[in-house]
Amino acid sequence: MTKLELQIAWRYLRSRRGSKLLSLISIIAIGGVLVGVSALIVIIGVMNGLQHDLREKILVGSPDIRVLSYGEDLKITDWPQVLDKVRKQPGVVTAAPFVLTEALMTAGHDYAGGVYVVGLQPQARGVTDVTTIRSHAVSGDFRFASTDGQHRGVVLGKLLAARFNKWPGDSINLLSAGGGKMNPVTGGFVPRVERFEVTGIVSTGMYEYDNSYAFVALDKAQSLAGLGDGVTGIEVKTADRWQAASVASRLVAALGWPYRTVDWEEQNHSLFQALKLEKLGMGVILLLIVLVAAFNIVSTLTMVVADKTKEIGILKAMGMPARSIRRIFFLQGLVIGVVGTGLGLVLGFGAALALDKYQFIKLDAQVYFIDHLPVSTQPMDVMWIVVASIAIAAIATVYPSVQASRLFPIEAIRHE
Repeated sequence: MTKLELQIAWRYLRSRRGSKLLSLISIIAIGGVLVGVSALIVIIGVMNGLQHDLREKILVGSPDIRVLSYGEDLKITDWPQVLDKVRKQPGVVTAAPFVLTEALMTAGHDYAGGVYVVGLQPQARGVTDVTTIRSHAVSGDFRFASTDGQHRGVVLGKLLAARFNKWPGDSINLLSAGGGKMNPVTGGFVPRVERFEVTGIVSTGMYEYDNSYAFVALDKAQSLAGLGDGVTGIEVKTADRWQAASVASRLVAALGWPYRTVDWEEQNHSLFQALKLEKLGMGVILLLIVLVAAFNIVSTLTMVVADKTKEIGILKAMGMPARSIRRIFFLQGLVIGVVGTGLGLVLGFGAALALDKYQFIKLDAQVYFIDHLPVSTQPMDVMWIVVASIAIAAIATVYPSVQASRLFPIEAIRHE
């Protein structure tokens, strides 16, 4: 573009009477782009934040990979040998046995409720952490050290402890049908009953863990679930969480039948797919705002063409080629798109940072698993928003610029 074309484009963007300010219609067109870009950044940031926050909270107590077994008993009896093989596989950082079962929890009164009981190795020197659940203890620890010296301690989720009003030092009972015998008289199962002492409270920020999970020593969970010396499976921590699927495939190949694996994405596939679909849908819907802004650009430039018809005719009569006329109006639309996008980036980032820092929007943790609206802006998403916005603004200049370049000088000069 020549200096003359730049000067003419800038002049057409300004108001009449020699004002250096942008005209009102140009400001409206810029405002449309600004609103669309800022809304896209905030909403996509919210969707990313929801995905990230949910993923991190889910993986507080859920490992990257679980090694499980087929069969009627759904347990691994030779787990020490399996554990040794798993730890030797490439990509595996550490692994540990676990027990997962369901039980009925009572606390010495009429109320009883179902809980998930997780059996872990007691916290000690040489015991590695596969998940970060131990770091979320707000009271006590995961040594499961009870006053009787039998490691009959239990760590309760914060909401679960509040629901039963049981805190460190109190006792609870866990009832399980796992491995229970049939009563020949009643025809029902005789439940296993184990008494535990509350030795810790854990708070993860995720409602499911805090309201429904109880953690006990591995051997006590084996007894409660009736597994004998077996375990439910092996939990695995990988070097790269995003490579968990490939590591899981190698584990299946190395262990063979009857072992299987479930990685963290597969465990929560429906949830994450729903979030991705929602993110895509919100992005498409909000992109329509930018398209509306593009129509504003078309109407703005069309009005400029109608208003400057005589001037365009004079320019063409003086020898300015049609391509220069097209470039003038292309530059006008590009300026509107770039300025609107730039201001939208500033506003969008500002709103996203404010939402993330001050947590203005609170959520019901019982419904959404999180207590506030998280925001996480990803550079790749922002790049696509910027490219799409500027591209739409540039495309919007095609019709008015072509119309301006096709004006005949004599008819344009005679235009009233």
